[in-house]
Amino acid sequence: MSAAAGLRPALEVADVVRAHGEAFLERHGPHLSAQQRRALHELALCRTAGLGGHTEQCAGCGRQRPAYNSCRNRHCPKCQGAARARWLAAEAGALLPVDYHHVVFTLPQALGPLALQNPRLLYGLLFRAAWESVQELAADPRSLGARVGLLAVLHTWGQTLSHHPHLHCVVTGGGLSCDLSGRADEAPRWVACRPGFFLPVRALGRLFRGKFLAGLRAAYDGGRLGFHGKLAALAGRAAFRAWLAPLYAQDWVVYSKPPFGGAEVVLKYLARYTHRVAISNARLVELADGRVTFGYHDYADGGRRKRLTVSADEFLRRFLQHVLPSGFVKVRHYGLLANRYRQAQLQLCRRLLWVVVAAGRLAGAAGEVRPEEPCPVCGGQVWRVVARVPRPTVAEVCLLPLTVDSS
Repeated sequence: MSAAAGLRPALEVADVVRAHGEAFLERHGPHLSAQQRRALHELALCRTAGLGGHTEQCAGCGRQRPAYNSCRNRHCPKCQGAARARWLAAEAGALLPVDYHHVVFTLPQALGPLALQNPRLLYGLLFRAAWESVQELAADPRSLGARVGLLAVLHTWGQTLSHHPHLHCVVTGGGLSCDLSGRADEAPRWVACRPGFFLPVRALGRLFRGKFLAGLRAAYDGGRLGFHGKLAALAGRAAFRAWLAPLYAQDWVVYSKPPFGGAEVVLKYLARYTHRVAISNARLVELADGRVTFGYHDYADGGRRKRLTVSADEFLRRFLQHVLPSGFVKVRHYGLLANRYRQAQLQLCRRLLWVVVAAGRLAGAAGEVRPEEPCPVCGGQVWRVVARVPRPTVAEVCLLPLTVDSS
């Protein structure tokens, strides 16, 4: 995309990285993962000459302008729009004309430090425990007696960039009739949820707690958990079991919101959540005297809009704790929406529901297409590439300074 396309926010996360990233690396570099260091470099260089690009020339008047490459890092606030639109267009055809429910699974705060030290394992366990809980309870004929479809999106942050791992799940308000194991009946039928109700959240919370903690104990017994720094004392079996005990006694938060109003509403919701990063550039207010001010909603105070000021060092520390391990999948599909059997299962659901999905209409609602920025001299909208600068490799990017000129 052209560097000139759209209006650049007054302040970006990349500006904080360029101004204070080098000092942050000097202080904390040895403790950062390769993915965190890579994120710093790529965000700083995004849409600058450091990542290469090309020169465009207006076909009407010959005016030239640079068009720099995006970093495409999934944690970059500037690079999510196009990825979101492509993903939503692909997902539009998978929607069914039924109610969809929004269910949120949240890890207790006590598990946060362990998750930061073992993100791939604990975040993966969060996905698995949430889906298995929904699958088991939905298959129970006393609840629903059906195999449902679920799409889960991992968020690891709170409004102030605190560590707050939770899953946002979009679940079909019904499913294919099944036995207690979740296998479809020989002659399946569509089983709808009661209007406005999905599954009992207290039972769902207890299942979620039990499945997650059973998986955590299995990971410990298998030697797959790491304990470092302040958590080193938990490496012993007795200490680990004593630390786990209170987690069995507390209620785990599972929140079910009212159902969505239709497929188009679901798409708009997904557009907000699937490709969101820890903080958007629009929330940044000021960078001055080594401190960053940003806006947030205080949900403990009725959702009031407030501002928080922290040091640039603390801002970068909070931001980087939400960088996911390399290759970790943060949006996952289960049940009727599982990729392997999705088309066949959805076709069966549509036959049972007696519907034909207008996929093209839904795809059009998935995202906006940004028009080409017109030439400021003649107003022309036809641009030709006349020169290219190749994109550097990841290794080369990580050797470049963070203080690149973004003008």
